[in-house]
Amino acid sequence: MASRSERVLVTGARGFTGRYLCEHLRASGYEVVGLVESPLAGANEVHANLLDSAATARAVEQVQPDRVIHLAAVSFVAHDDVEAVYRVNLLGSLTLLRALAAQATGLRCVILASSANVYGKVKGAEIEESMPCAPTNHYAASKLAMEHMASTFGDTLPIVITRPFNYTGPGQPEHFLVPKIVGHFQRKASAIELGNIDVTREFMDVRTVVDVYRRLLACPAALGETVNICLGRSISLRQVIALLEVETGHRIEIRVNPHLVRAREVDCLVGSPQKLVSLIGQVPEIPFAATLVDMLAHM
Repeated sequence: MASRSERVLVTGARGFTGRYLCEHLRASGYEVVGLVESPLAGANEVHANLLDSAATARAVEQVQPDRVIHLAAVSFVAHDDVEAVYRVNLLGSLTLLRALAAQATGLRCVILASSANVYGKVKGAEIEESMPCAPTNHYAASKLAMEHMASTFGDTLPIVITRPFNYTGPGQPEHFLVPKIVGHFQRKASAIELGNIDVTREFMDVRTVVDVYRRLLACPAALGETVNICLGRSISLRQVIALLEVETGHRIEIRVNPHLVRAREVDCLVGSPQKLVSLIGQVPEIPFAATLVDMLAHM
C-alpha cells in the first residue's frame, strides 16, 4: 500500500480509463487528484484545459503532485478533426510537461500514455519495444510525436512512456469497436455493420491496464523506459463475435461495410510483455470472456 502522503495527478480523470484508474489508485492508498477540462471541477479535481499553458501551470502548482499519469488525449483512431488530434495529443502533452518541469522538485514519476498503434503494420511475432515505429494513421502519428517531444524532458522529468495495446471493459463508449458489438448483442439486434472482421488484437480488460499503471508508478526501474502494456495473447473479431453468440444465445448477421474498412488497417497487433514482466512481475489476466460478460451486464 502506498503512503497517503503521495499525491497522484491523473489527467483525463473522467474518461473511460481515468475513472477506473482513479478508483484503483485510491483503493491502493494514494491521494488522487483528477485534472479535468470542465470548469465544474468536483471534489478531488482541478480544472485546466491542457492547451492553456497558464491554467495548466496553476493546476500543477495547486496540486503539487508526487506522481503523474497523463491519460488525457483524443483516443478515437477515426476522429474526424485531425488538427484536434495533434493539438491535444502533442501540444497538450507539451504544455503539461512544461508545467511539471517548472515545478519538478520531488516529482517521482510521470507516466505518459502513448499507444501500440505507433508500431503500425508489423509482420511476424509479438511486437517488442525495440521494433521500429511506422504509424499508419494520424492518431498513431500524434502519439509517436508526443514520445519524441517527451524525450527532450528526459534530463528534467522522471518519465515512463507506455504503449498500451487494445483494451476494453464496462463503460467504454459504443463508438469503440468491442462495445459496439456487445451493444448489438445486448439489444438482440438482427444485424451489425462492421469493417474488417479478420483483424486480430490483444483486447485486454481495462482493469488489468490500470493495475499495470499502478505498478509502473511505483517502479523505479521503469524510469526513462518505454514499455508495452500487453499480455501477448490475441483474439480475432470473429472470435469476439463467437464468444458473444455463446454467451447470449443470439446470432447476428455480419454486414461488412466498405466505408468502415480503414485504409492501411493494421491486421494484427499483439505485443511482447517480456519487458513489462521484467519490471513489475507477472500481470494478472482477466479472461476476455469474463470481460464480455461484465460488459453485457452494464450496457
